[in-house]
Amino acid sequence: MPARMDHVVLWVDDPLRSVEFYEKVVGLPGVRTEAFRAGNAPFPSVRVAEDAIIDLMARAAAPIIDAMIGVAGTAGHSVNHVCLAMTRAEVEALRQRLAENGVSVSKTMVNSFGARGLAAEAFYFLDPDNNVIEARYYE
Repeated sequence: MPARMDHVVLWVDDPLRSVEFYEKVVGLPGVRTEAFRAGNAPFPSVRVAEDAIIDLMARAAAPIIDAMIGVAGTAGHSVNHVCLAMTRAEVEALRQRLAENGVSVSKTMVNSFGARGLAAEAFYFLDPDNNVIEARYYE
């Protein structure tokens, strides 16, 4: 069996604000939010799928992560984007929630290539920390 994506780390200024955005606007449930709030977890996450999460790591923790990895300057940088594959109905509901929350979206792309081939439609938006998120659906 090929490897599967387990998690992606996004660097954020306020992890709890980010959890709220991903729960309320994007529709992804928080993971370990209460444990983080109580000081019992180093960061919260949001669940993308049964076997995949996005960790929301405070930028302030970058030096700690660099020390843990043993290489200076690796932590705290943005990624280009994270892509969420959804159903057409989920993408349409997301687009509506983004509009209701004043979040701008890019032009819609058609036949955009991804892990499952060509996606019928895809678009980009920014989270509160300017991380770029792509949303798409496949037919």
